[in-house]
Amino acid sequence: MSPALPVALTIAGVDPGGGAGIVADLMTFAAHRVYGTAAVAAITAQNTREITRSQPVAATLLTEQIAAVYRDIGPAAVKIGMLGNGANVTAVARALKKFKAANVVLDPILAATQGRRLLPPAGVAALKRDLFPLATIVTPNLPEAETLAGFPIKDEGDRRLAAGVLADLGAETVLIKGGHGEGREVSDLFFDGRKFMEFRNFRIDTKATHGTGCTLSSAIAANLARGASIAEAVRNSIEYLRRALGRGLFPGHGPGTPDHFS
Repeated sequence: MSPALPVALTIAGVDPGGGAGIVADLMTFAAHRVYGTAAVAAITAQNTREITRSQPVAATLLTEQIAAVYRDIGPAAVKIGMLGNGANVTAVARALKKFKAANVVLDPILAATQGRRLLPPAGVAALKRDLFPLATIVTPNLPEAETLAGFPIKDEGDRRLAAGVLADLGAETVLIKGGHGEGREVSDLFFDGRKFMEFRNFRIDTKATHGTGCTLSSAIAANLARGASIAEAVRNSIEYLRRALGRGLFPGHGPGTPDHFS
């Protein structure tokens, strides 16, 4: 019997403050009327102000979690976030190949906003080698795109070159997010392997920015689970995030989070 709702899986870290990671992903899935499942790749100690510790789970346990979901529930899309180390990157890649996962959204979490490294260099290499070829879309922000492409991104030409480099690693499509850029306008660059598409919007003046990358990538996964094309999923998700940012929540004493149910 088919489930009443589309199903999506998030493979990511746990943020006990609820602003990012698996908690944000599941709220985003719910806001899109998508049944959310989760495999915990790492546990962090963080809140809206800081992250003080992160600990990846054992690769064998992560593999068993993914297998438990696919053998019983069968997600239509999967979002990958923080993995913590190279062993978990490789474990996820093997599991997704085994279960022939579709609609894979890879959000390459390399470091926290405060600068704390969340994936060591060996893990970054494994990410590029093992997971990029499985990705329907990768969604780096500008600093992540620079690290992955291997050169600084200073202008539009650099962004397009970086998108091409990331596509050459095997990803079907690439979305380089522009939120870390400067100016009154945010430009998100989408590349489908043949042509570029720019999503330009006025920058929203808000401090509710914790977990925006997680929210956007999980929204893309939710849209794909509901049958949208990749370009539609990206457009819908950017619009969803902008609505969520327009009514931010401030549960703690640091930066707020998007209102996922706006």
